[in-house]
Amino acid sequence: MDMDATTAETADDTVIRFTLVVERIVRHLRAVTATAGMSSAAASVLARLRDSGPQRVTDLARSEGVSQPAMTQLADRLVTEGHAVRAPSADDRRAVLIDVTASGLAALEQRHVDRVARLEAVMAELGEDDRAALAAALPALERLVDVAADRT
Repeated sequence: MDMDATTAETADDTVIRFTLVVERIVRHLRAVTATAGMSSAAASVLARLRDSGPQRVTDLARSEGVSQPAMTQLADRLVTEGHAVRAPSADDRRAVLIDVTASGLAALEQRHVDRVARLEAVMAELGEDDRAALAAALPALERLVDVAADRT
């Protein structure tokens, strides 16, 4: 096997292993916060509203990759729970926007606190070298997320 094939095989193995690890971490974090009563979909929508401002249901559905009826149902639930509100658009009075409320922001923050606490406890069981390696990898992981976000 030549060097290019070996490098490609190693890169593929790295991507495969990385994907599997990320999927396991996501499943773990979802399990930790599943009992808090907020679905991942709800948290994703609230975070999008927090970060991007009020949006139409159709735009939320497209950005979250779900159908408009599914997003309408989720928005209805978030409004009922007090995590979001509906408001008329300033640009088009016929349009209705969904926006996050203080309650929604507090719920997102609590979800984050719960996840941090859980990972902190797990990471405390790792050796110092593993914790240092994870800390050293953070800048590259942050750049990876930025590149991925630019492609969506």
